[in-house]
Amino acid sequence: MTDYNELNAQLSALVDGIPYPIANLSNAAALLWHTLPELNWAGFYLREREKLILGPFQGNTACIVIPMGRGVCGTAAAQDKTQLVADVNAFRGHIACDSASRSEIVVPLRKEGRVVGVLDVDSPVLDRFTEADREGLEAFAAILESQI
Repeated sequence: MTDYNELNAQLSALVDGIPYPIANLSNAAALLWHTLPELNWAGFYLREREKLILGPFQGNTACIVIPMGRGVCGTAAAQDKTQLVADVNAFRGHIACDSASRSEIVVPLRKEGRVVGVLDVDSPVLDRFTEADREGLEAFAAILESQI
């Protein structure tokens, strides 16, 4: 089980006082990639108008543009609500950027109350993510929100 208190303390130490959003997101993606087990993708999509554009990530190649409201990432951004998906193949409108992905969690990132992007974490394991992951990753995202 992931120790999110430790993970989030590490993230805070990495980004505190660093005024470079892309660098902070890059380090955050690497931290997740090397800390969370059973992943095949960890990274960010950044909002540009009504689209999400690929940002810093670790893992397999990814979709570059995701329309708001489409797929797990677009749904999380449009609804401004974390999406915890046990089986991506059962998610209506799922976009298969990597056919190996079986479960996913996507957390909105906000600045001044507006969704500016999403944290996206994928796994090749069905039902990989739990409520503890949701809480931990929402806290992780909140730390990043203060530095992007």
